[in-house]
Amino acid sequence: MRPLLMLVLLTASPAAAQALKGHDTNAPVDFAADRIEVQDKANRAVFSGNVHAIQGNMTLDAARMTVAYTNQKQASSPSVQRLDASGGVTVRSPDQTARGDFGIYDLNRKLITMLGAVTLVQGTNTVHGGRLVIDLNSGRSVMDGSAVSGGGAGVSTGAGGRVTGRFTVPQRN
Repeated sequence: MRPLLMLVLLTASPAAAQALKGHDTNAPVDFAADRIEVQDKANRAVFSGNVHAIQGNMTLDAARMTVAYTNQKQASSPSVQRLDASGGVTVRSPDQTARGDFGIYDLNRKLITMLGAVTLVQGTNTVHGGRLVIDLNSGRSVMDGSAVSGGGAGVSTGAGGRVTGRFTVPQRN
C-alpha cells in the first residue's frame, strides 16, 4: 500500500505516490477472526476478535469488522461491497502503515477511509490527522486535520485540528 502518503507531501518521491494505483481491488479478500456472525437477511457478516483481512499485499487488522455483501451470487459466492472496521484499525502495505480508530474500505468506489487519530508511517516519515482518504483508482491520498468538517465533541483530530508530521531529508554535505 505504497501511496498512502499524500501526493502533495511526497514531492520528493513521486514513484511512491502512485504505487497503490496498481493495487488489485479485484483480488480475493481473505478473513480470519475469533468469531463470525452471518446476518444473511441483512446481507452482512460481523467478524470480531483479532480480525485480520488480506487483499493482495495489503492487510487490515482490527477488533471488529462488518462485511456488507450483495445477495447476488457470482460464481456461487456473495459479492463483497464494503468493509467497516473499528477498534484499533491498522492497514499495512509492504512499506507503509496507517492506524486509526475506524476504517472503511468501499470496494465499489475503490476508496479506503481511515478516521479518528490517524497516523501514517513510511520509513522515518510520519503524518498525523483526523481523516485519511486513499483513492485506489488514482493513487491519490488526502489527510485532513479533523475526521468531520469542523471537528466537534468526541472527534479525534491532529494537533489543533491540523495535519502534523515529520519528514526526514537526505543528509547533505
